[in-house]
Parts: sequence; C-alpha cells; structure tokens
Amino acid sequence: MSVETLAVLAVTVAVAAFVQGGSGLGFALIVAPVAGLLDPGLLPVFVLASMVPLNLYVAWRERSALDLRGAGWITLARLAATPGGLVLLVVVPDRAIGLLVGVATVLAAVVSLAAPAFAPGRAAYLGAGAVTGLTETATGVGGPPLALVYQHRPPDELRATVAACFLVGELASLALLFATGQGRAADLGWAALLVPAVAAGAWASRVVHHRLDARRMRLFVLVFALVSGLGLILGM
Repeated sequence: MSVETLAVLAVTVAVAAFVQGGSGLGFALIVAPVAGLLDPGLLPVFVLASMVPLNLYVAWRERSALDLRGAGWITLARLAATPGGLVLLVVVPDRAIGLLVGVATVLAAVVSLAAPAFAPGRAAYLGAGAVTGLTETATGVGGPPLALVYQHRPPDELRATVAACFLVGELASLALLFATGQGRAADLGWAALLVPAVAAGAWASRVVHHRLDARRMRLFVLVFALVSGLGLILGM
C-alpha cells in the first residue's frame, strides 16, 4: 500500500470515528466506499477490524445507558445470522447484495419517517440483529437496521447499545472469516496501523457527543439510513 493510499485511509478513518463517536453511527458508511475504491480486497475485514477499538471505547464511555435487554436479543440474532453473511459473501455478487440491502434500508427509512414513535420489542430486536449479521459480515456495513430500531431512543442509549452490539458482532464475523479462509492477515495489520487515527477521531467526538438531542439524533439516523441505502443501490 502506498503512502498516499495510507494517508487517505487515515484521514477517512479519523473522520468516520469522529462521526460515529458523536452520533453512534456512520463509520462503515464513510470508510467502506473509500476502502473499496482504494483496494476492494480491504472489504470487509479492514472495516470490521477498524471498528473494534472505536466501539469498545464508545460502549465503555456510554455504558450507563446500555439497553441490556435489547442488546441481548440483537446479539443473539446477530450471531445466529453471521454464517449466512459468510454464505452471501462467497456465493452472491457484491452488486446484488448491495442492491438488496439498499432497497430494504430505503424502504425502512421511508416507513420510519411516517411512523409514530414506538418502543422496540423482541421482534424488532431479532429482525435488526439478523439483518445486521447478514450484511455486516458480507459487506462491513450493518448500521441501518440498528439505527432504525433505536431511532426514537435517547442518543446515549443508541450510542451505547449499537456500539456494544457492533463490538460482539464484529469479533464474531472476523473469527468466522479467518476460520474459513476469507480473511487476510494484512488487513488486520493495516487496521492496527491506523488505530491512532481511530483514537484521534474518537477523542474529538467527546466534545459533541453529549450535545446531541433526541430530535436531532432521530433526523440524523433517518438521513443516515437513506444515504447508506441509496449508496448501496448506486453501487458505492
């Protein structure tokens, strides 16, 4: 990897860590398209590995707001669906996966814009976990389903719960990818090299994370879901 490529990745990762550290979402949406353009082989391992220290930090920082019940159901479904994500990665063309996930995400966001506030239940948690397990393992992008489930919850609860769910799921996906020969050790090395960039973005996010109110958070979540879904449809 050239110095220029590494520099672009470092800046991208730092910005993405700042966005997700402040809002709870967005890292993979920012990093995955850039990494895919620079070196498609970086997906999904580089993106998954880069998020591990960030989500560990956010989950610890916001631990008092963690929704243990929701996280438990989401993680259960997430782990159960992880092998399915590996199957998708192996047998389904990337374009087909992106199109499917993109359409589903956009539809979910449009429905959410018109839907009244709701308290997510077991079915919502299990559905979000299952979809995340499939898409994040296959592509590195798994935020929209969790974003939509927690869009009406307090910002600190969203950040804490999503980070905890992501953390467990990322470790499970990485373990399965490497156990089946789908992972490259070099990608872990690049992710480790850019940990300082992740740390810089996460540290800067401390300035803004407590200033986001619930209304603005919901708007951000829906915009995030729409943009990520359209991005996948357009082949980002």
